[in-house]
Amino acid sequence: MRFVYMALIVVLAGAVILFKVQNIESVTVSLFSMSLTMPISILVFLVYVLGMLTGGMALTLVRSLISGAKRREV
Repeated sequence: MRFVYMALIVVLAGAVILFKVQNIESVTVSLFSMSLTMPISILVFLVYVLGMLTGGMALTLVRSLISGAKRREV
């Protein structure tokens, strides 16, 4: 089973490297009066990380609200 996991990691890493190599074009992102130019692959990675952070924070908030409501009922 360990070899299956290692193979999956190698395939996933290969896909990430292939994505990085094929998406080297730059894109400009503008917000209000600021603008930032970066490769598409970096932008996708940053959006992914931002989504993980906000999703994790939202899940933590919901869990704490539910546990707080359960404590008040008892």
